[in-house]
Amino acid sequence: MTPYRVLVVDDSGFMRKIVTDLIEKDVSFSVVDTAKNGREAVEKVRKIKPDIVTMDVEMPEMNGLESLQHIMREYPLPVIMLSGINEEGVRETIMALEAGAFDFIRKPSVSSSQDIEAVGEALLRQLHAAVHDSSWRKDKPSSPPAVGSASAESPAPELPVSADVPPAETGKREERAPETPRPKNETPVPEARPRKDSPPAASAPPRSASPAPKPKTPPAPAPQPSVRPSAQPPSVREERKTERPAAARPTASRPSVPADKPQPRNESAAPARKPSSAPAPAPKSQAPKAPERSAAPPAASRSQGGDHIDQIVAVGCSTGGPRALKELLENIPASFPAPIVIVQHMPPKFTHSLAQRLNTLSPLEVVEAQHGMPLRKGTAYIAPGAQHLLVKRTGSGQYAIELSDAPPQNGHKPSVGAMFDSILPMNEIRRHAVIMTGMGSDGAKEMKKLYDSGISTTIAESEETCVVYGMPRSAAELNCVMHLLPLPQIATKLNQVVKT
Repeated sequence: MTPYRVLVVDDSGFMRKIVTDLIEKDVSFSVVDTAKNGREAVEKVRKIKPDIVTMDVEMPEMNGLESLQHIMREYPLPVIMLSGINEEGVRETIMALEAGAFDFIRKPSVSSSQDIEAVGEALLRQLHAAVHDSSWRKDKPSSPPAVGSASAESPAPELPVSADVPPAETGKREERAPETPRPKNETPVPEARPRKDSPPAASAPPRSASPAPKPKTPPAPAPQPSVRPSAQPPSVREERKTERPAAARPTASRPSVPADKPQPRNESAAPARKPSSAPAPAPKSQAPKAPERSAAPPAASRSQGGDHIDQIVAVGCSTGGPRALKELLENIPASFPAPIVIVQHMPPKFTHSLAQRLNTLSPLEVVEAQHGMPLRKGTAYIAPGAQHLLVKRTGSGQYAIELSDAPPQNGHKPSVGAMFDSILPMNEIRRHAVIMTGMGSDGAKEMKKLYDSGISTTIAESEETCVVYGMPRSAAELNCVMHLLPLPQIATKLNQVVKT
């Protein structure tokens, strides 16, 4: 078989050699060339048209983010970012993920052979996931996964869905459509009967180019992946962030669990929204330099007690998650009457920068979770890297964040499964669980347990918009997904079910 052709980009000749050696341990890949800066990388992508690129974030002449933006406009292909853990590198990496990078890994410590090996295994897992993603895959024979590769991400038989949804055009996928598109008028095969304890199914309305309604401030079009937003006056940020409902919504009564085992239903899916050609919106404020975690906690944590909570949303994602979270949280209003707890597989420091970035783009307050932080409506809490995020009761209608140093669950820390398990016994509130793009199966078994316990809503992102259809596929195969939706419809559905 012909190996996949890789371009390695790094300003350090020594690091280019290390990365090349790590990649070529797997016969499925061949490093066909290297580049020492972003400008050279763009030229070589035009010339040799590789299958995949590894891209250093911080480089002279043109950095990795700028180079990525050029590549995504001219010759979209999967790019894996290699990032240092300094503040600037972390911030640029988060923006690169928004701009279309497949994923990232931290750069290895050259003084530790054990660390180099660990980074090499992570890099090979991501390379295999990238080439197995149907949006990028070329006509090459499948190769057996190498040691340490992501065998769980090998293509599996396609699941039936309730309606055809064309792939989302994200800027990186416009030239690489899936190999076998579904016929336009194909009649889908229903997967299962609707749950008897769920409200009547309503087809999600087709989404326009405008985002979901937001409180008082005019909605802004979705940002183009390759354009960095400009600053917006702080007054807009303050207006959007301070709007909260005057009173908590009445507690919704939970439907009873039927005697017979419930079955999932498929959601009729409207075509995925195409990106708007309108200019990118400005963030609500100029992002300040990332503070250390020892700095004063966010406003949400300074409150002596949280809001009275009658429902909660729990979201899990991995590869492709930062871009998916941006799409989701931009379309949920500040008046959202529930807290949102989120696990994104990501190392320490990166989750802090991710929370800061999302906070500038979303009407919600978005914070990195801290131990003991009370849960409030209209606030999203990102699990910190290397710690499990759990939800605990602190009183009648009161809930708070608990951070745990327990061992990894499902191979991850933080783990989506650990977060889902923590809300399993909370039958007194309405629970809504969401699984979006990501490798592996973290959270799938735990979503099944929630489903069997009578959870109000389970949502999984459909294959059409996933960067990697791993975690959502695993949940769908367990028949515990009530709504299988393309990414642009997930916020719409959450706004419907949480306010019902």
